[in-house]
Amino acid sequence: MPQSTTPNAPDAGEVRNIPNAQQAPLPPGRSRPPGPYRRLFARPGALAFTTANLAARLPMGMLSVSAVVMIAGTRGSYALAGAVTATGLAATAVVAPWIARLVDRYGQARVAVPATLLAALGSISLVLCVRYGAPAWTLFASYAATATTPNTGGMSRARWAHLLKGDAGALHTANSFEQAVDELCFMLGPVLAAFLCGAVFPEAGTLVAVTLLVTGVLAFAAQRSTEPPAHGPASSTSGPAPLRAPGMPALLAVCLALGAVFGATEVVTLAFADEQGHRAAAGAVLGLQAAGSCAAGLLYGRLRLTGSPERRYPWCVAAMTGLLVLPAVAAGTGSLVFLAGALLLAGMATAPTMITNMALVQRRTPPGRLNEGMTLAVTALLGGIACGSAAGGFVTDHLSPSAGYAVPVVAAGVALVVAALAPVLGRRGGRDA
Repeated sequence: MPQSTTPNAPDAGEVRNIPNAQQAPLPPGRSRPPGPYRRLFARPGALAFTTANLAARLPMGMLSVSAVVMIAGTRGSYALAGAVTATGLAATAVVAPWIARLVDRYGQARVAVPATLLAALGSISLVLCVRYGAPAWTLFASYAATATTPNTGGMSRARWAHLLKGDAGALHTANSFEQAVDELCFMLGPVLAAFLCGAVFPEAGTLVAVTLLVTGVLAFAAQRSTEPPAHGPASSTSGPAPLRAPGMPALLAVCLALGAVFGATEVVTLAFADEQGHRAAAGAVLGLQAAGSCAAGLLYGRLRLTGSPERRYPWCVAAMTGLLVLPAVAAGTGSLVFLAGALLLAGMATAPTMITNMALVQRRTPPGRLNEGMTLAVTALLGGIACGSAAGGFVTDHLSPSAGYAVPVVAAGVALVVAALAPVLGRRGGRDA
């Protein structure tokens, strides 16, 4: 079991739904009790580490976009820019789980700060190499160094799991909030990066992202009162590696397919907007999808759910698959306005699916290796995004952008099959569901 639960604690999804009729009426003049989010952030230190983590997490949506715009604008090659960012993604897939393992063993502050500083040096090196016309290979080497960037979202979720042990309802609210923050960063990061690179100078996006990353991680690491305890080198033998833990391979396979949904949707939407003569509106259209997911995530965190997340998971993926048909239909009309509305609706199933996914990852990850387990899930998502981007671009080039919306539907269908048929998802780590 992950460190977010105890043997006698209720499961994350098994929160009792108490009818309003059974709740005692409020006395006259008394205000309503605080909602789940107010109670969450009333905990000592919660607001401080969350604010710092938000500053550290926003650059995750800025760095790749900034690098592409900067390299393509100065070197005149989107192929080179794409190859550089793809190399960084491949390096991240290798390095990120190792960094997360060190975080679990030795603590967030001891590992995250030097890892962030090394990644910042890689980004600054990239800026200097682009600025002064260094050979192309230096761009690859510089951007690969940014792979040491720690998984700030995973560290924040680990803090919530440490603070909320035994409080399944509060942990569900915290996980929902974290997913909403992910969507917010995905929505604002690329827009901010594109604005800085275009309105200021090409390197501005990367420099601002690095400043936010270093400042945010330093402030986050300084919040020692909420930091989970380090488990030491012995944690590596406290259980199976997260990759081999029961249920994890299936969850990671679903993450890979969901990543393909996100990557394909982004590329195909950009191509569709360009085909319609509204390239500048593509970011706003994609932002609506993220906005729908963000709103759904916050609402999902307020629900008092019944039943286990294992049983809920296939239904979440099924809802996501069904709603993804809407953009495919809207694209057939040739209307960017209809497409924007369809993406807004389709995004509303994303957050509940990812929240449930991350809850299951926490439950499957062995004690003392929570950061590593969640980083594996993020790595699978990134790998899926790369595959989905390639597949979406291929279909768009050889058929049409409208036809490209079939790629995310197919990818979501694969995720649904895995989630529905994987036998381990019907069990709770050896306990009855």
